[in-house]
Amino acid sequence: MRIALVASLIVTLAGPAGAATGLFDLSARKAALQSADYDGVRQTCLAIAADPAWVDLEPVAALTPTEGYGSDQRAESFGWAVMVLGGRALGGDLDSTTALKTLLLRWADASALRATEPAHDAYFALKRALLPTVVNYAIIRDELSPEERTKIDAWLDPMVRAVDRRFDGDVDDNNHRILADAVQSVWGSLIGDAKLYAKGAERYRAALAASRADGGLPLEIRRGSRALWYQRLALSGLTVIAETAATHGDDLYAVEVDGRGYDRLLGYFISALRAPVLVQASAAANYIPGPQADYLEQDIAFLKRRPHGRHYMAFSEAIAPRETTEFAHQRLAALIVSGPAGERPLIDDFIGGNASCFWGQP
Repeated sequence: MRIALVASLIVTLAGPAGAATGLFDLSARKAALQSADYDGVRQTCLAIAADPAWVDLEPVAALTPTEGYGSDQRAESFGWAVMVLGGRALGGDLDSTTALKTLLLRWADASALRATEPAHDAYFALKRALLPTVVNYAIIRDELSPEERTKIDAWLDPMVRAVDRRFDGDVDDNNHRILADAVQSVWGSLIGDAKLYAKGAERYRAALAASRADGGLPLEIRRGSRALWYQRLALSGLTVIAETAATHGDDLYAVEVDGRGYDRLLGYFISALRAPVLVQASAAANYIPGPQADYLEQDIAFLKRRPHGRHYMAFSEAIAPRETTEFAHQRLAALIVSGPAGERPLIDDFIGGNASCFWGQP
């Protein structure tokens, strides 16, 4: 198998060397957001008001398997609070920094989520909660005392390592696995664990290797009416991995496996959005299709903000600042301008939080 890399890419991704980073360059972003040029972007960090009641959210001891389609949603309010407070803290709101610290310490004291049952859907819900927790904890971590950091680290670390679990099924290779390795890569970057960090690049290459020549991910695009829904979800996880690698100078966006790179997967997604016939043959498998049984009617509700505040196109905010001539990138920019741009801030668990705050440009 041929793997084309730019000359400067570290093939083995030896891991974090020196300062901890995480999903994005925190120091550079904080500095940018305090400049006058970024006034408008900073407002996306502060756009959602903080709820004083969030610090008293009842810790959830464990996430459990659910019957039928979907996963345990009981950590949803916690995830939303973490993402809003983290974005506000990044934008300079000291009260939100304090509130997020209080909330995280309270859940750490209660060993929240630690008893989650090791089943694939319960672990999916756990990974969904862990990604924004890790990303937004990184934003305030330097503001905590050594004792407070130790407490939260000791709470999160075993859970991050626990989701590195195989279930002997398709979830070991689809978007579930991408999300697991995204969580581990961000955490590994933050705490300086080279082995955890490297899991991201390994999964990134594995996903490219598993993709079709046209960029479709076979385990995602067979999902009936939600074929594009899951292609997008996989892209979001791959974006987390690539952005985390970028903070260490590793350009995963430039990686190709047999000519297939990130932009090929993205291009397929956008093309099929415009011409759903491209995905119909694969979607006809109707494998766990979700609430809609008609695979001919693709569910593209992710192009609008969801009722719970999330916007599932939030991953596009990370891609937008990239300097590239790739056609897929240009088509994505046009897609965002046509709708999601007017709904900023774009916030989503699967990209780690307030993506407009993390990557938005003046």
